[in-house]
Amino acid sequence: MPALDLAGLPAREGAPSHRPWLRELHATLALAGPLVLINLAQHGLIMADVVMLGRLGSEALAAATLAHGLYFILFIGGLGLTGTVAPLIAAALGHDPGATDAARRTLRAGFWAATLVAAPLMAILWHTGALLAAIGEPLPLAEAAGAYMRVLQWAMWPALLFMALRGALAALQRPGWAMAASLAALPVNVALGLWLAFPAGLALGMTGIGAATLCSAVFSLTLLVVVVLCDPRLRRHRLLQGFWRSDGARLAAVFRLGLPMAATGLAEAGLFEAAALGMGLFGASQLAAHAVAIQIAAVCFMVPNGVAQAATVRVGLAFGRRDGSGVRRSGAVALWLASSFMALCALTQLAAPDRLTGLFLDLGDPANAAVLPIAVAFIGFAALFAVADGIQSVTLGMLRGLQDATVPMWIAIGGYWGLGVPLGAALAWGAGLQGYGIWLGFCAGLFAVASLLVLRWRCLTVAS
Repeated sequence: MPALDLAGLPAREGAPSHRPWLRELHATLALAGPLVLINLAQHGLIMADVVMLGRLGSEALAAATLAHGLYFILFIGGLGLTGTVAPLIAAALGHDPGATDAARRTLRAGFWAATLVAAPLMAILWHTGALLAAIGEPLPLAEAAGAYMRVLQWAMWPALLFMALRGALAALQRPGWAMAASLAALPVNVALGLWLAFPAGLALGMTGIGAATLCSAVFSLTLLVVVVLCDPRLRRHRLLQGFWRSDGARLAAVFRLGLPMAATGLAEAGLFEAAALGMGLFGASQLAAHAVAIQIAAVCFMVPNGVAQAATVRVGLAFGRRDGSGVRRSGAVALWLASSFMALCALTQLAAPDRLTGLFLDLGDPANAAVLPIAVAFIGFAALFAVADGIQSVTLGMLRGLQDATVPMWIAIGGYWGLGVPLGAALAWGAGLQGYGIWLGFCAGLFAVASLLVLRWRCLTVAS
């Protein structure tokens, strides 16, 4: 692929100036809509598991929370590799719309990468109980988390394969089937969880919920594979032909782009995981308030995350055809959509923090009286960084469309771990601000990363 600097590439002429922008807006919305729904459906799977685990008791929920923290940190690392499928295919199709061979080879490499990374990650997860006990978690919780994980861990491989296939369909601008598969998996997960975990069914407890999650992951992958094989518009791409064959050159390209992407994701996820661990040191009220505020922020984040995935494809297509004005236009539209939505989220959070808290906690329960004012404050901090969070996510997606991952990786590591974590720790413990200091560290890290990523984008795409 040619050098990343797009300065001086000619603009496409011929249409009135507003029409390309309207076409880009329509294309981005058409692609981002299903991707947002996929993200919300997958977040719904997590929320459904949390609700069912809560019905099994506080100890089951606490043990599963420990297990989920480790699982998702490692899963995000795997996502960095499978996340390369969309930008690599998009660039190939932008250069040559008939490049079905390149799309097939890239997806095949994504499958191999998912398999190669899943094996060691699952080996680590097999020892979850021992790892948690080693860092000082109570032995009963560690053992329960370990038993739960020995079922849940098997979901990692089909989930990563699904993400690779989803990326291919997004690059082909056919994300609707992946959306349908994700939405269909949600009731399957809930129904199986209720039957496997509770006395009305097999009464397997936590392991039953883990088995339901595994089954829903296999179900969604199988459904998507059947669609790819049967849908006439997808079948002509022969995406799964020879999927078992190795392709060293294309696999190397996946790892070359994917390893920095994985490190970027781990830097951000590690920031939030470290904050949760630190928050627990300040007592149950601050930890509960933190959980509420983070869940609200996470639900809002699903939208810019979907826009970011769409931006990766739209920018990648323009990059592949060497259309500098198209690259800049795709990025500008995605940034505008994400910023506008997150600004609305911020206003909502500032206007009704107590009502939002009431979605998660019974405000009439005197036991929650100490949590409400802290949660309201934390939601205010979440509103403060909402726009920056959306901007950094979408700009990362835009840069991935340009296959630029190494510099964004260092920006994320520096912003989150060079600024956010140390500042949060200094304010929390040094200045005595406790959880409020941790959230201020969040804000500083996210603002720094968002600003530097936008600067990186401008440096790569500035017009001559």
